[in-house]
Amino acid sequence: MDRIRLLPEIVANQIAAGEVVNSPSNVVKEMMENSIDAGARSVCVNFRDGGKELIQIIDDGVGMSAIDARLAFDRHATSKIRSIEDVYALRTFGFRGEALASIAAVAEVELRTRQEEDEVGTCTMISGGEFRSQTPISCPKGSQFMVRNLFYNVPSRRKFIDGDNARLTTHIKQEFQRVALCNPEVEFQLRQNDGLLYALAPTNRVNRIVDVVGKHIRCNLLDVEVDTSVVRIEGFVGRPAAAKRRNNEQYLFVNGRYFQSPAMQRTIFRAYEKLIPEGCQPSYFIYITVDPDRVDVNVHPQKTTVKFADNDVIIQILQAAVRETLAKTGAVPMMDFSDEGRVEIPVMRQSQSIYREPRAVNNVAYNPFATEYIDPTAPTPDVPFTGFDVPYDGAMPTPKGGAAMVSDDFAIQDYGLSDMVSSRVEYIDEEEQTAFDYVESKMMGGGEKHSFKEVMSLGNGYAVALYGGRCVFVSLRRVKERILYESILRSMTMGSSPSQRMFFAEELVLSDDEYTLMEQHATEFAALGFEVEYRGGGAISVVGRPAIIDMAMPLDELIYELLHGIDNGAMPVEQERERLAMLMARRGSAAYGKGISSADAEALLQQLGECENISFTASGAPLMAEMTAQEIEAKLSKN
Repeated sequence: MDRIRLLPEIVANQIAAGEVVNSPSNVVKEMMENSIDAGARSVCVNFRDGGKELIQIIDDGVGMSAIDARLAFDRHATSKIRSIEDVYALRTFGFRGEALASIAAVAEVELRTRQEEDEVGTCTMISGGEFRSQTPISCPKGSQFMVRNLFYNVPSRRKFIDGDNARLTTHIKQEFQRVALCNPEVEFQLRQNDGLLYALAPTNRVNRIVDVVGKHIRCNLLDVEVDTSVVRIEGFVGRPAAAKRRNNEQYLFVNGRYFQSPAMQRTIFRAYEKLIPEGCQPSYFIYITVDPDRVDVNVHPQKTTVKFADNDVIIQILQAAVRETLAKTGAVPMMDFSDEGRVEIPVMRQSQSIYREPRAVNNVAYNPFATEYIDPTAPTPDVPFTGFDVPYDGAMPTPKGGAAMVSDDFAIQDYGLSDMVSSRVEYIDEEEQTAFDYVESKMMGGGEKHSFKEVMSLGNGYAVALYGGRCVFVSLRRVKERILYESILRSMTMGSSPSQRMFFAEELVLSDDEYTLMEQHATEFAALGFEVEYRGGGAISVVGRPAIIDMAMPLDELIYELLHGIDNGAMPVEQERERLAMLMARRGSAAYGKGISSADAEALLQQLGECENISFTASGAPLMAEMTAQEIEAKLSKN
């Protein structure tokens, strides 16, 4: 019995559409790139209901004839290549002839188009991949695509995008921004439900970046430019001081096409090593130009993955270019004598001029320990180090004031307890990159609740107490963070937190994405204690701030951290509130605990006893650690 059959063409098209079009944002990308390929100088995008109801693309490109308008919806129909060799010398975005066919297979599509030399245009209707009609129509030069009811005939795919308009809108804006950023000479508009989101006039590259990302980026951009016979790299990188923990201002383009490359991203990050805090990321807008036959964009149907014939060389040039840019700001040294792992980079020579650069050489005979290099006035190196100008007697040095130092930033006052505590304290905390873990101690966790007794502040933010008959050491700052977290979370659930009116309102300018995100979460920010007036154009006026936050804390940093703690609406509301409460609690407790009295420490621990969780912060860091009687006995019996 024969089992293999050819799929009907419409079914094959619907399956193939999944590789090219899996969301409204893919439709926007493909159609915008078609407009650019058609020579458009003005492109307008409008979408409704997250792109599910309507996606409309209007351009003033060359337009199409009636025959071309009909053929454009057939698979593998294209005007951009004629042979396989053309695929490896592309100067256009599209080339496969799959985009329109894929879109038409899963939507209702209407195309109105006219060439400049034609008196009338044509209107072509396609529904679910089937041709419906084609009629003459009066329309301006260019093309107008209307894609309605996306995935109406593929229910299994439609259900994955239903009820998710916030995420769909974000992705459409991302695709719009990517095309707009690499075509600054083209006018672009983006409208949501007919309301204007972006109006981008033709301009230069740097102004387009500012128009798309926001005015705040202008002062943070550093020029990157290098031209070789292999590659030309232009663009901008962000100042190290402007690095963020979550950064969406990262773009790579090759020959005017957006692409993603983890290897190149890591290369850029390496150039910032030791210049930015761990976990932070810089902004970058890198435009790469190579010969089309030296890059393969035919790797993935969505064309965001590319392969370079000279990948290793380009990566080396990119890192050198970024480091040179940073060096001009004084952030990194210009000199690098290491030859390990380097490749020869061909230099683009102008007017046949030839020059030679001096090469660094190594003096293999150099010996820093040779007699002639020894300073006769230096002390004898064989004398044991005593430290702190205190005679060495084998005991741990004790500075003035009776404080036994157990780390650079942790001291236990001499209350007769110093012998009980390990002389080594290590602090490990993913959230702050500082945390503590008493050697041979155990963390407290769960179990029956008890009262804290015999509480005594040790200074520097720690206290010792008895808890259920056990000796525990407590981080007062983390305790405060736990108390604030539960208080803020309760207040957000009820709808408000204490707010403190400001004598002078603080004016802030956010990026378009940040402003939109803050408007979308205005209720949450109000519940946190922020009183905000939205001025439009990314400008906000803060007239009231959360009462729990120290007035000395920069307000812009706090708002920025909270905004980037929001996962673009992808989190459930409850989780989003918990994350915002956690960030606020951490900020509100940042400077707490040092110099606190024993009475205040005892009052704080009483408040902790009323919390739901008395063992950990919201991020999972321990609040206290136990030292058992056996451990104390072991410490005292060593001598």
